Amino acid sequence: MSDFSGAPAVGDVPDTRLARRLGFGDAVMIGLGAMIGAGVFAVFAPAAEVAGSALLIGLVLAAVVAACNAWSSARLAAVHPRSGGTYVYGREQLGPFWGFLAGWGFVVGKTASCAAMALTVGAYAWPGREKFVAVAAVVALVAVNYRGVHKTALATRVIVALVLAALAVVVVGALAGGSVRAEHLTDWSGGDGVRGTLQSAGLLFFAFAGYARLATLGEEVVDPARTIPRAIPVALAITLVVYAVVAVAVLAALGPDRLAEASAPLDAAVRAGSLDALSPAVRVGGALAALGVLLSLVAAIGRTIFAMSEHGDMPRVLRAVHPRHRVPHRAEVTVGAVVAVVVVVGDVRGAIGFSAFAVLLYYAVTNASAWTLRTDSRRFGRTMAASGLFGCLLLAFTLPVQSVVRGSVVLLMGAVWWVARSGPLRR
Repeated sequence: MSDFSGAPAVGDVPDTRLARRLGFGDAVMIGLGAMIGAGVFAVFAPAAEVAGSALLIGLVLAAVVAACNAWSSARLAAVHPRSGGTYVYGREQLGPFWGFLAGWGFVVGKTASCAAMALTVGAYAWPGREKFVAVAAVVALVAVNYRGVHKTALATRVIVALVLAALAVVVVGALAGGSVRAEHLTDWSGGDGVRGTLQSAGLLFFAFAGYARLATLGEEVVDPARTIPRAIPVALAITLVVYAVVAVAVLAALGPDRLAEASAPLDAAVRAGSLDALSPAVRVGGALAALGVLLSLVAAIGRTIFAMSEHGDMPRVLRAVHPRHRVPHRAEVTVGAVVAVVVVVGDVRGAIGFSAFAVLLYYAVTNASAWTLRTDSRRFGRTMAASGLFGCLLLAFTLPVQSVVRGSVVLLMGAVWWVARSGPLRR
């Protein structure tokens, strides 16, 4: 018998060395904290630059791809309720190489994303001292995660509540400030046509991608076969509604041209009207949003490295679990150290493009893995998996050329290392 698309029956939860402390509400909050973050405070500007008002179509396309991926992730998480996300799914369903490639893409892509989020915290909190603040934020949040995943869930609840309040301020400030123009929503003259719309969808997908973070915490969720499949679509649906409302408000207030030029688009939308006194609240919200994403990202990357080290795809020293807090502490400290280095030497725009490409390919492996599941709902599940796979590849390879080239090179380096270490591709 199965509970969800071929999941093992309730009670058939595998043993874990980590502590199962996250309930349904905690899981939804971690998903929201991962998605409703710094992306919504920054991504609309580059999307408007390539697509104009058609970014609203791009938002819908990104949501459709994200929904397909969410369905595939939920099915797989029910069947494989363990830490590691698509690293585990690819390994179990497709073979060790594909699992490694997914895990490698997630780790390198999300490490770059961590650096971008940390720098966003610095840009909002202390302009001119971005890197100092960014490194301090990384150290502080690694310390929070080190204390245990339950502390992470509690901190995420607070951050999500404050960020949603800040986004409400954005919507009120933009719509009630007197700068809204209905024609801004129907100005199709800008952008790069169909390619620009697809490119905007790829960029906007970056802001949706956090729901899989729940799957990487599979060994710390109570009754994961039921909790994760319920939490992922709920978190995604809430996020889509929030993004749609914010996108319409900001676009209507600024128009596509001014939106494309804005370095802080949500703040610019509020400043454009008579309620510009609300601007400080938006800046605080942007900093908190980036902190929320960074908090959940560090936890998720640490769990993926933990899972990979269990199979020897990362150094085995990283598989250690703290005897008191029962978290993969060495993996998380390693992530924090690498992110701090990238913050010092890195660049925000390049990190976002690279991360988007790597994450889309990560989800391509997710959908390919879901395609192989044999379940009672096989036809619908396979349709969703095929649609998600096609959508991920389409959006990935319509991103800016520089992002595609850099991402391909880094993924190829990982693949070459795996083949040299393990021999020919095999199941």
